[in-house]
Amino acid sequence: MCIGGGIMDLKNITMDDLKAKFATIDKKTLIKFGSGFGAILIFLIIYYAILNPMVKERKEIYNDKITKENEIIELENNIISLKKVIKKNKPQFEKTTTLFHSKAEVEGLYESLSKHAAVNGLVISKIAKKEPKPILKPGNANQKKENLKQSMISHYEIPVDYEIKGNFLGYIKFKRAVSKQRKMLNFDKETISIVQNDSTGAIIASGELTIVGLPNEFF
Repeated sequence: MCIGGGIMDLKNITMDDLKAKFATIDKKTLIKFGSGFGAILIFLIIYYAILNPMVKERKEIYNDKITKENEIIELENNIISLKKVIKKNKPQFEKTTTLFHSKAEVEGLYESLSKHAAVNGLVISKIAKKEPKPILKPGNANQKKENLKQSMISHYEIPVDYEIKGNFLGYIKFKRAVSKQRKMLNFDKETISIVQNDSTGAIIASGELTIVGLPNEFF
């Protein structure tokens, strides 16, 4: 039944009515519609199955490239900063390594002094190292050893008791040779005694000398 203007009553529509309506649609139109729908479906399948993974992969590669480029820039900046620090600290490093003794050099002190003594006809009869004394950087107050930090220490002074036998002229030459060494070594205390009843004019020189050690070697 039709109501006003030929509009079909939806309540009374039947399958036959639907078939009749579809039968009136042009087959070419259906083919075009089906082809368009099929093309869209194929495109979606290709995009999600092939193109989308490729796009994601390339995006990840690009992001990884950007990350690595940023890391390279950061490393280059760090290298520049480190070069500046090295350049700044190089004079101080050369000074300390030239003037200050390492732990190994302190241990070999007897051998080093013995060579100078032997050249000048002297004999070292005693050499005894004492406890290294930390010399603090300006602004740091004296405190117990267990409370000290390496960053607070400028250097160490190592007192050494010595006794040398020989003639006076040889001893003077010995001290001159030692003073010409690049490493810091100071004669702080000195007593010279003449050996009694010795026709060669032998003396005994005793006292305390101080050598300076690197802070990282004795902390």
